[in-house]
Amino acid sequence: MNVRRRLISGTAVAAATALGLATLSACSSDSAAAANTDKFDVVASFYPMAFLAERIGGDHVHVTSLTEPGQEPHDLEISAKQTAALQESDAVLYLKNLQPSVDDAVAQSEIKTKIDAASLTTLEKHGNEVGGHAAEHDDHENEELAGLDPHIWLDPVRYSEVAEGVGKAFEKADPDHAADYRTNTAALVKELGALDKEFVDGLARTKTKVFVTTHAAFGYLAERYGLTEESISGLDPESEPSAARVKELEKMARADGVTTVFYETLVSDKTAKTIASDANLRTDVLDPIEGITEKSRGKDYFSVQQANLKALQTALGTK
Repeated sequence: MNVRRRLISGTAVAAATALGLATLSACSSDSAAAANTDKFDVVASFYPMAFLAERIGGDHVHVTSLTEPGQEPHDLEISAKQTAALQESDAVLYLKNLQPSVDDAVAQSEIKTKIDAASLTTLEKHGNEVGGHAAEHDDHENEELAGLDPHIWLDPVRYSEVAEGVGKAFEKADPDHAADYRTNTAALVKELGALDKEFVDGLARTKTKVFVTTHAAFGYLAERYGLTEESISGLDPESEPSAARVKELEKMARADGVTTVFYETLVSDKTAKTIASDANLRTDVLDPIEGITEKSRGKDYFSVQQANLKALQTALGTK
């Protein structure tokens, strides 16, 4: 499916800066206490990976997240304590090329089971708005991933593919509990399938297909459901947008029937509200689910995704 994607401004600095603010794994404990339990010890790089590990592993796993509450996942610098815990764990689940320090630590570790979510589904380029990641990681291993959009978990179908791969990896690494991992994976895949149907049905008839975000994280979601993401890239969350950019936004909003500028729960809404005010638009939250906090509209991946669906339906105008 070809989806229109246009940049309201030149570079993707703001999108890269905004990526993954304040991650919190609702199920994880102190990331330093990752290993040496009587369970299958899994280290997850950030919330979407920790959520999969918890749901698939169930009672048989002990999951910790390397990314603490309030940290930007892509700027994570792993401590010596975390590195030691990683070495002693049974498995690591991460998304290669999103967090360079995690990639380095995993590559240097002797941990037997290394599960790269990026290898379990297909990644795509979604325009220059993801160039910030590529620019940061061009000198990193696996340069074939540079420039590819990492936000696969926001597409329930791709996230389901990752879940299936994680389940198989758990079965192989911990065969004593393989049957339970298969059961848990099947249940999660079924739930993700139901969520996909909710999005398909909920976004089938809308007055417009265009939505505006300050964080270009929703390329896979937009592609999956026939929408167009307009990202306000090149704007620092704390900076005032230029008159030229606001004019460009106003022109696009009139042409495409845009009503809302989306921002993230964990990022300043200053830019979004300034643009929305000048363009006579509303503001609302669209959550990239890189972490769960008290400000999140939901307690886990599914409830936040359902809140995202409702926000999109309101903004796009369901018929």
